[in-house]
Amino acid sequence: MRLVTYRTSRQGPWQAGIEQDGRVVAASTVYNYGNQPPTVRALLEAGSAELEQALAGARRVFDAGEKTVIALDSLELGPPIPDPDKIICLGLNYADHAAESNMAIPKAPVLFAKYRNSLVGPRDDIVLPGNSEQIDYEAELAVVIGKTCKKVSEAEALSYVAGYTILNDVSARDLQFLTGQWLTGKAIDTFAPTGPGIVPASEIPDPQDLMLSTRVNGQLLQHASTKLMIFSVAKTIEFISSIMTLVPGDIISTGTPAGVGQSRKPPLFLREGDVVEVEIERIGTIVNKVVGPV
Repeated sequence: MRLVTYRTSRQGPWQAGIEQDGRVVAASTVYNYGNQPPTVRALLEAGSAELEQALAGARRVFDAGEKTVIALDSLELGPPIPDPDKIICLGLNYADHAAESNMAIPKAPVLFAKYRNSLVGPRDDIVLPGNSEQIDYEAELAVVIGKTCKKVSEAEALSYVAGYTILNDVSARDLQFLTGQWLTGKAIDTFAPTGPGIVPASEIPDPQDLMLSTRVNGQLLQHASTKLMIFSVAKTIEFISSIMTLVPGDIISTGTPAGVGQSRKPPLFLREGDVVEVEIERIGTIVNKVVGPV
């Protein structure tokens, strides 16, 4: 089961849905939003009990074969959380990626930010910015926070997770390394394709046991397990929550393994017309075409 954000037409409103086996039920049919907009973030903010009730209600709808169910393929999917308070990303969180980047293994999580402007859906285009020739892919497991947390321990950290999704941390390498701060090459429009949905944490009890992969035009370029992370999901939440308060809907993207384009010989950067597929076991696949530049 996955939480998704969808609309039925280009002119239609975005809304939250619950998807299972290619079928979607509107979250508003199994959860009373009251005067709130029917978003995934609002559902998470309502609390874990309400989320579980909504998921249980969706299961009943699916099992009953009700006519309110919509075919996933007929919908336009947006990023599962289009309106997060924060998008926090980790750099160099896999030792093999640090090595291929000729950088030292970090002693603490390396953090940077993306913003809502970078978010696009699982089938949307990656738009070349026009001022970079070194656009790269990065397959990453993204964590979605479900409860407000501040200074939580590693032991309790996973209890604050609502679920998991995929984020492609698209990066403009030449812009990224203009200065000591990476923001310039990371926070570009469309540079965070996300989705296809959020798998509830109850369905992924161990986020350190997932395979992730990247293909560009069908060629396998990244393939690794999340068990190779330097800082686990729990350790990362402990560290970030010691610095700032995390709230429902916040996204933490946990870094990428080896195989990125900049480290290949010769380097392999994305070009107009390329198709990038990022897959994570038990979560799904996002497929984004590269277009532009603008």
